[in-house]
Amino acid sequence: MKKFVITIAREYGSGGKSIGKLLAKELGISFYSREILRLASEKSGINESLFANADEKLKSTLLFRTARGAYKGDLIPPDSDDYVSNINLFNFQARVIQELAEKESCVIVGRCADYILKDVENVLRIYVHAPFDYCVARAQEVHPALSEDEVKKLIRKTDKHRADYYQYFTGRNWKDADNYDLCLNSSQFGWNNSTGWEKCVALVKAYLDIMLN
Repeated sequence: MKKFVITIAREYGSGGKSIGKLLAKELGISFYSREILRLASEKSGINESLFANADEKLKSTLLFRTARGAYKGDLIPPDSDDYVSNINLFNFQARVIQELAEKESCVIVGRCADYILKDVENVLRIYVHAPFDYCVARAQEVHPALSEDEVKKLIRKTDKHRADYYQYFTGRNWKDADNYDLCLNSSQFGWNNSTGWEKCVALVKAYLDIMLN
């Protein structure tokens, strides 16, 4: 099979990360999510904690009120005062994603990977979503100590930060179907992880086979 990359953007509680892990396991390829932060830290020499602090959880401050425009790929040199800026932290993550796509087949969750690899061949860009009530119910299983209202707040806050992060670094709407090859409503495949996720994975594998052949 040709070398390929699957990128997954996902709404909180939709199961996108779980689907990505199972997909990577069944295809026998690497899975990357927060691992990107470690690799970017090793590449840049910047402490991984700085990447973690900026990781898709940036507050909606002036950073997001002024559009940066689309990512161009230029790294800021170490002697610059902006070397550890949020923009350069993103640039290093993007460079790692590009290098991974060049050397191996893999699944990458988040990190605006769909946009970063938009001009790369054999990249399947997926957006996993589900109705809000479904995401709330799933998130309550993961966070049983939280009340329903707290879970709803967590979902809205997380998805807003992801959308702001995506728009700031790509200039695009995170939920726009034009960004993706396949938009997957995970709730249509059932709740049980052992069957519902497998159905989602089977659909993605079928799409991938068509794309590559």
